[in-house]
Amino acid sequence: MAAPRGQRLSGMQKQVLSLYRGFLRAARSKSDEDRHKVESIVSEEFHRNSKEVDRKNFLYIEYLLRRGKKQLDQLKNPGTTGLSSLQVDLSKADN
Repeated sequence: MAAPRGQRLSGMQKQVLSLYRGFLRAARSKSDEDRHKVESIVSEEFHRNSKEVDRKNFLYIEYLLRRGKKQLDQLKNPGTTGLSSLQVDLSKADN
């Protein structure tokens, strides 16, 4: 998702990167074991979505951003120790 030198990021790209950084920051507050699990899930989820989601499917990307923000808020709760990955059928989301 990194932009080549001189190319500016769109507002949505900035939101995605901000959310990713937020997850990594929130993971730092967890135990080492939980931190590694969270980082692994977050990295895998963002990488998978970057490959599978059409960049022009703005409605679905906005949905993923909203869902991610809710998950991040939950992760920031001191009682939360980790995340689970959610599989979504993209063939139904492309409509």
